[in-house]
Amino acid sequence: MIDDMKAEDVSGPEVTLESICVPSDAVVFREIEGDVIIVPLVAGIGDADDELYTLNETGKAIWQKLDGRRTLAEVAAALTDEYQAAPGGLEADVLGFAVEMTKRRILAVRG
Repeated sequence: MIDDMKAEDVSGPEVTLESICVPSDAVVFREIEGDVIIVPLVAGIGDADDELYTLNETGKAIWQKLDGRRTLAEVAAALTDEYQAAPGGLEADVLGFAVEMTKRRILAVRG
C-alpha cells in the first residue's frame, strides 16, 4: 500500500477496527496529479529523514476515507460499498494499512 517503504518495527497504540485514525501532525500530505504524497516534518518518521512517500491506489483509497470521524470498520464498509467488494473483504486491508502507518508514525489513533 506504500510504494517502496521499509521501516523498523516501532510499537505504538493498539489499532483495531474500532479505532479512528487520522494523519499524524508529524506529516503533511498533498494530492498531486492523482498521487497522494506524504512528507515527514520531523526526524524518525517512516524510514529516513526528508523522504517523500507515495501511496498506491489501495492506500490512497483508504487514506482519503480517514476523516477523523469514521472508525476503521466504517472506512472498510464505505470502501466495500464504493468498490462493490464482498462484505468484510476489505477489513484486513484497512486494518493492515492503519497498523503499518501507525507504526511508522504517519497515522495517529484518535479513538
